[in-house]
Amino acid sequence: MKTWMAALLLTIAPVLAGAAQAQPLRIEAALDREVVQPLLDAFARQNPDIEVHFHDRSTREVDRRVAAGPPPDVVISSAMPWQLARVNQGYARRLDTPETRNWPQWAKWRDAVFGFTFEPIVMAYRLDLARHMLPPTTHADLHDLLDTHPALLRGRVTTYSPSVSGIGYTLFQQDARYSSRFWDLVAAMGAADVALEDETRAMLEGLTQGRYWLGYNLLGSYAMVWAQDHPEVMVQVPKDYALVLMRMAFVHRDAPHPRAAIRFMEFLLSRAGQRVLAGQTPLFSIRPDVVGPYTAQRLRDQVGDHLYPIPLDASLLAFIDPKRRAAFMDRWRREINILEDGD
Repeated sequence: MKTWMAALLLTIAPVLAGAAQAQPLRIEAALDREVVQPLLDAFARQNPDIEVHFHDRSTREVDRRVAAGPPPDVVISSAMPWQLARVNQGYARRLDTPETRNWPQWAKWRDAVFGFTFEPIVMAYRLDLARHMLPPTTHADLHDLLDTHPALLRGRVTTYSPSVSGIGYTLFQQDARYSSRFWDLVAAMGAADVALEDETRAMLEGLTQGRYWLGYNLLGSYAMVWAQDHPEVMVQVPKDYALVLMRMAFVHRDAPHPRAAIRFMEFLLSRAGQRVLAGQTPLFSIRPDVVGPYTAQRLRDQVGDHLYPIPLDASLLAFIDPKRRAAFMDRWRREINILEDGD
């Protein structure tokens, strides 16, 4: 009996040791888990010795957790200025690995933070809108509709709240950069009692439920997939210019599990990881050697020269300078002339 038990223990000991040695990996992310799950599953298959703890939060909460409480291993967010600011403050670890060295220069900063998606910003509308007016295809069209049909559109237009959403604030700052009529558009949305939401999902749910007819500055990655399951919602990539943002990831300076974090980053930027993004998620992979329905190159082929990627460089830091942000938000409140929940 003792001999049999000893043999059994010898057989299962490696399994128990492997389970005991599994490394935790804590990821704080502004990214819907259901969207990124195929990537997490693929990483788990290749790295069975790492146990991923993925926490999906708002951009604000992700940024707060970078500096408060126990440090995460990996930080992911689409609020690009805030990600750069945390890198600038020294919260990110510089990485020197095969994948990070070969990553495009335009999609990384200081070898510490890496853009890994290429997501267009879109308009979306409910088919009800098309029965009353020609849906907008450009920013100018949107402004004209708001001016021409203020009563019909009152309360039926939605966009981000820049006081609550880091993504929303970033997008509006970029709009102001590229459009000379941006503030006219903001005033027109205010006159239509625009509904301000914290996230794209809330806008899409409102469109499906019929509360909204028209949404502005939605994440195309979410909107395109939503429209596949909800035929009452149509997605329009603006024909005059379409902003493109990147989800940005970095390894925290004080990551408690740095080896696991670096392995995750290597997978995220690898051909295998980017192939999952391109084929199984709507996040649009960046790597040029990856093919699939959701790649940066395919988006460029479809849209042409009207894509305006938000530059991943130090210019983003100016957008969250306290004085500049306060001035922007003061004008936003004057032009839109409605009370925001975040104020």
